[in-house]
Amino acid sequence: MKAGIHPKYYRATVHCACGSEFETGSTVKEINIEICSKCHPFFTGKQKLVDSAGRVERFRRKYAQFDKASAAAKTEA
Repeated sequence: MKAGIHPKYYRATVHCACGSEFETGSTVKEINIEICSKCHPFFTGKQKLVDSAGRVERFRRKYAQFDKASAAAKTEA
């Protein structure tokens, strides 16, 4: 390794919005995150749907017709 070209490496503390803390290595001393493995839906098994302006409902209405059409096509075949 060349001297003087690499950033300083610290033992960093990561703070999550849920209150969880853990240590890792980084070029910064403290890291603030919004979601971690203790509160992420993939790891907890709890699904959180964030519906902005009814987008989820509009999606379901739009593709409900497609679902019915494909089910009908399968029964005819």
